[in-house]
Amino acid sequence: MTDASTTADGSELDETAVIARDLIRFDTTNYGEGKSNGETEAAQYVEARLAALGLRPQLFDSDPGRTSVVARVEGRNPDKPALVVHGHLDVVPADPRNWTVDPFGGVVKDGLLWGRGAVDMKNMDAMILSAVGDILRAGEQPERDLVVALFADEEDGGRRGSHHLVDNHPELFAGATEAISEVGGYSIDLEGRRAYLLQTGEKSLVWIKLIARGRAAHGSRLIAENAITRLAEAVVAIGRREWPVQLTATTSRLIAEVGRLLDVDPEQVGPDAIVLRTGTAAGFITATLRTTTNPTLLDAGYKHNVIPDTAEALVDIRTLPGDEDAVLAEVQALVGDDVEVRIMHRDIGLEAEFGGELIDAITGTLNRHDPGAPVLPYLLSGGTDNKALSKLGITGYGFAPLRLPADLDFPGMFHGVDERVPLDALVFGRTVLRDLLRSY
Repeated sequence: MTDASTTADGSELDETAVIARDLIRFDTTNYGEGKSNGETEAAQYVEARLAALGLRPQLFDSDPGRTSVVARVEGRNPDKPALVVHGHLDVVPADPRNWTVDPFGGVVKDGLLWGRGAVDMKNMDAMILSAVGDILRAGEQPERDLVVALFADEEDGGRRGSHHLVDNHPELFAGATEAISEVGGYSIDLEGRRAYLLQTGEKSLVWIKLIARGRAAHGSRLIAENAITRLAEAVVAIGRREWPVQLTATTSRLIAEVGRLLDVDPEQVGPDAIVLRTGTAAGFITATLRTTTNPTLLDAGYKHNVIPDTAEALVDIRTLPGDEDAVLAEVQALVGDDVEVRIMHRDIGLEAEFGGELIDAITGTLNRHDPGAPVLPYLLSGGTDNKALSKLGITGYGFAPLRLPADLDFPGMFHGVDERVPLDALVFGRTVLRDLLRSY
């Protein structure tokens, strides 16, 4: 399989950019609730690349078109626990009317790769494939067994991807105790000083549907039991709820470290003020200091002059690990007894220690490639497939290493418009990941 490809100025693209570009061109849009364009073609592309390296990848379908691919890479030291290196192949929807490029065109311009998945997370998929390829093509082996897994359906909670494989094919992950994946390892700017965020935990996920009921009637009637009015009041109550700051072990350490680096006392200025000084990274970090309850979809009615008898809304709730039940109880109290709160999907939060051999290996590798840049732990406001792997006792971290320009709003790229990643950041990630897998 050849990777000959050039940019507009005639320079050759790194293999990582080629793979990421190719993956972006597979429209693997996941609309949620089982509706998806599917990941099969992208998984077959990955399968071919892994097979070309002499591996024996396996494809797994949870439903037609919902395909995950897994391969095991033998390490030099079979006595060491295996490491899962994973990503996902699906992406969230992208409306081309809002983009300056075709979101599924894999456009390369201005030194960046543009497209849905360039950040979340076909970039990391490509870094995994190219890093493993570097090791195997050199006639080498990683230090320990690797389980390379590219899952379907992460953007809908992993029910048709990682959770399906963990529940039905746990043998794929035999011997593994740790995992690395997305949304960590990227650089941030601390008022002119570069640092890296390593994801050591993630918030809990609770997706709910609000259902308000009332009386169906003509639109001209005076109806007190209007389902849409009841729903609107519930949505406003949830959306306007200001949840209090509540620090975990991870966020406490992050706040303390950022304060030390910026010579600011967190006790004097408070956690929110500290986080705001992390630049664009604040877009992720502020949400890790508290619960969030964001309404995301409304569905009611079918004609201008008909009052419907039901109205529904979706709400995305992210709690701190272990707070799910307490938050759900408060949500029910906020909306009142007239509105049903139905749980559509629920998954646990995770929090691991910022220490141990893998953390030491990651920080050491980053320091070799970017000397002097501190590595800080953080809690992810969203969630990853590490939730599913945790059911097998596998501790997951977010480490998709990218050295980024200080002015790039990287958190804003996740599920955003004009998603893009610098080409040189992909090369950096490939190199760092390769060196980590060789030595750890």
